[in-house]
Amino acid sequence: MRKVPFFDYPKLYKSNQEKFLKIFDEVSSRGAYILQKDLVEFEESIARFCDVNHAIGVANATDALEIVFFLSGIEKGDEVIMPSHTMTASPSAVVANGGKPVLVDCGEDGLINSDLIEEKITDKTKYIMPVQLNGRTCKMEKILHLAKEYNLKIIEDSAQGLGSTYKNQQAGTFGLAGVFSFYPAKILGTFGDGGMIITNNNNLAEKIYQFRDHGRNSLDCNMWGRNSRLDNLHAAFLLFQFKDFKNTIKRRRKIASIYFEMLKDCDDIKMPIFNDDSDHFDTFQNFEVLVKNRDKLKEHLSKNNIGTIIQWGGKAIHQFDSLGLTNFVLPNTDNYFKECLLLPMNLFITDSDVKYVAKTIKNFYQDNV
Repeated sequence: MRKVPFFDYPKLYKSNQEKFLKIFDEVSSRGAYILQKDLVEFEESIARFCDVNHAIGVANATDALEIVFFLSGIEKGDEVIMPSHTMTASPSAVVANGGKPVLVDCGEDGLINSDLIEEKITDKTKYIMPVQLNGRTCKMEKILHLAKEYNLKIIEDSAQGLGSTYKNQQAGTFGLAGVFSFYPAKILGTFGDGGMIITNNNNLAEKIYQFRDHGRNSLDCNMWGRNSRLDNLHAAFLLFQFKDFKNTIKRRRKIASIYFEMLKDCDDIKMPIFNDDSDHFDTFQNFEVLVKNRDKLKEHLSKNNIGTIIQWGGKAIHQFDSLGLTNFVLPNTDNYFKECLLLPMNLFITDSDVKYVAKTIKNFYQDNV
């Protein structure tokens, strides 16, 4: 029977095994392990692609968020408005710096509902953190307007957003800073953890460059810092893959188009928004659908060797009892998490695989009317 894993981790390596081995040998033979030219070239490539002044590689996207909040001057008790539909890394970066997450309900597309932000603003609000999910960028006009009106800083959790745009502007570039993740299953992934901060603020960038390397500037130490450097070998692997990034996006959008075509007439499935207007360009980091009888469908797909995931372990931030944020009433997010499901979306599945997944889904609903 055909097998379609949600993500085939061994194939990330095997798909370009000879080239990766060559990169490993070339970089290792130079002894180029930490803060070498491969990292610089990768940072410069991301900066050019995003049209920003600075792209700074760090150990992971969680570190990236923590560093940006710390260096941007967050203080104890400062409130940060964000969606509940996100990974725990988003609020944890705030909590780690003494801040307080303030959660907002999601809209139809699963992203933060910008119409509900203003009612959450208090005299303690200092930041808005939009989360660019699944390779889609939020509609940013109202967020930018509110940030200006109330003198708030915007820090984007664009960990899933590399390459997605809103009105031709790249995810991560709308505020003070944005971050990317290079976790293996991301649209651009390495063989472990990796992250990056992008910003146009020269002063912030200089602090980040120092802070990620123990607060050092050359041989001088100007601040207390931490060790959070994107390993040079990871940067070399990422740089190699990034050279074909436009084709990566093209392929993911092709997979999305097959899902849309085959499932468009299935009333039991709400598809993600795709080409809904000329403002958005989505890269489909994930393909998240809302489905009836979600858990039974997931079980049915598993029996047919199709891997799926309910994002964030099946819970939004306000649904984790131990995190202390259960006081937020977010009905749209609650309903969203009763039906959301991620279908296989990566470079390793074929058109035939995608059609098999879609056909299996259609068969489930035809048999369970």
